Amino acid sequence: MSGFDAGEARGRFSEEARARFAEQARAERPDLALLCLLIGAGPDPEVDEAALDAAQIELDRLAGQLPYRPGGPREWAEASRELLGERYGFHGSAADYERLESSLLHRVLVRRRGLPILLSVVWVEVARRAGAPVYGVALPGHFVVGFGPPADLERQVLVDPFHGGRILSEGDADSLVTGATGAPLEPSMLTPAEPMDVVVRILNNLRSWATARPERSDVALWAVELGLAVPSHPARLRYEKGQLLVQRGDFIGGAAEMEEYAGLVEVVDVGAAERVRKEAFAARSLLN
Repeated sequence: MSGFDAGEARGRFSEEARARFAEQARAERPDLALLCLLIGAGPDPEVDEAALDAAQIELDRLAGQLPYRPGGPREWAEASRELLGERYGFHGSAADYERLESSLLHRVLVRRRGLPILLSVVWVEVARRAGAPVYGVALPGHFVVGFGPPADLERQVLVDPFHGGRILSEGDADSLVTGATGAPLEPSMLTPAEPMDVVVRILNNLRSWATARPERSDVALWAVELGLAVPSHPARLRYEKGQLLVQRGDFIGGAAEMEEYAGLVEVVDVGAAERVRKEAFAARSLLN
């Protein structure tokens, strides 16, 4: 295949991935694993349909190695830790926060390293496939996993996949929250995270990573575009997309996005809308 053909095929797959993401994001029961895998189709040029299938097969393979109904929440937590944390070595470190691969599920499955939220996705998807009562828990500053009936916090067992699946005591969880926010742990923080909340948090992580690396504005743009496909997204994402397009040399496209955002924000802030329209005009003038 020629370089042109390969690039064209790559572009088609990215468009298809974006459309599939949008469809899945609006599904009644969004597929968390598929959404996370589709996120990787933008930043990683090697992602194609075969790569998505391989990642799903790996999740199934790992799930097949968990014991059949080992017991209650603690037994599920211990079995998952023994398999994923000890036997396969899934964990994270401070250095993983600097790596793009740490936010891409298909790469986390290969490297067995990643951010807390991506490692938690691995734990949840593997244990769920094996029949465990499992879900993500979005503690402020640190994502973990809960085992047990979602409505019964008294029986909940928390594990920290970033540290190999360490089982957390109530004091451990409180320390994590206090360290991140300065405030104590509240029961409301222990409720299951919805799949789309997990996805949005991953997209926000990608945007933050790319913001610190202007040469990877392609990653930021991809994350913003997927964010716009999420129901009830913040209107400001439209403005952010316009800025990124201008930064990447698409002055007309960027100006159009800014003008659309100005129209949205005008009903609540006329001054802000006027400032954005001036930015759009300045972007268009760069073509002269």
